[in-house]
Amino acid sequence: MRGKWSAVVVLGLTAVLTTGCTLVGGGSNDDAGATVTLVTHDSFAAPQQVLDAFQQQTGIKIAVLKKGDAGALTNSLVLTKANPIGDVAYGIDSTFASRALSEGIFESYTSPEADRGPQRYAVDSEHRMSAVDLGDVCLNVDTNWFTERNLPAPTGYDDLTDPRYKDLLVVENPATSSPGLAFLLGTIAKYGEQGWQAYWQKLKDNGVQSVSGWEEAYGQDFSGSSGKGPRPIVVSYASSPAAEIGDDGKPRTKALLDTCYRQVEYAGVLAGTKQADKAHKVIDFLLSQQFQATVADSMYVYPARDGVALPKAWADAAPLPRDSASLPADQVQSGRERWIGQWRSLLGQ
Repeated sequence: MRGKWSAVVVLGLTAVLTTGCTLVGGGSNDDAGATVTLVTHDSFAAPQQVLDAFQQQTGIKIAVLKKGDAGALTNSLVLTKANPIGDVAYGIDSTFASRALSEGIFESYTSPEADRGPQRYAVDSEHRMSAVDLGDVCLNVDTNWFTERNLPAPTGYDDLTDPRYKDLLVVENPATSSPGLAFLLGTIAKYGEQGWQAYWQKLKDNGVQSVSGWEEAYGQDFSGSSGKGPRPIVVSYASSPAAEIGDDGKPRTKALLDTCYRQVEYAGVLAGTKQADKAHKVIDFLLSQQFQATVADSMYVYPARDGVALPKAWADAAPLPRDSASLPADQVQSGRERWIGQWRSLLGQ
């Protein structure tokens, strides 16, 4: 789904591990010593204590195989579907979900944990993909940069075409970046098929810069505290300001919630696995209260499960957007490659 900064997990995991809480259903003798390969994106992170507890309680060890970002992960799973490289996949997001489903990467499985919230993000009546987390892609601004220059920060899409913000925006290439694609889809949802290219032409005329991925955009070109670049407006995530809290307890950056496009990340059992029963338990684990309670601190995403508390600092710095844009999966599937091609021609990429 995205590149991420390192985060320190501050949850009370020790209590979870020492009170005998069940992560998933207990393991059988047949599971002892079994290894299930989880194919995922490069940003996957989970507390080792929780992974160890799952292994202790089920006998199943999770071996993590990382395959780039969400797009690269999807491509890898499509190319190897006749001889799957793992048993479970996690990290294909809603911008690529329709492709994964059309290619038959996953087999059906309805987790007993799915009715605790993940089902509201269902994209498939056969339940081949279960929602694990969500992370809205939004414009972020370096608030200190604007304050120091006595310039009002932009508040939405239209402001970015104002000459006052010339050469201030950096975005990611939608052909190579999941957040870049989400931002492109957000502009299509905002301006429609007939208007999005005209909008991007205005961005081009106003000096928008495009780079290959989130790490480069946020870490090199953005002027916020995690980046030292010259541009104070970047495509990132609604959760990003939670990583930019200063000594005064206030975030140095702000997400523009009117520009958010919802990305949901999914997990599924890979079709052709020889360990379907064990793979089911891994899906149950990813949807469990214990794993879901780690995703905010570990990966800076919002849990899909109901009733999972966010870190206290997120309440003001990174609240979950209420009205994020989205496009139907079938519309994304039919238009994605055409839109990317049009964008590349327009931007000269």
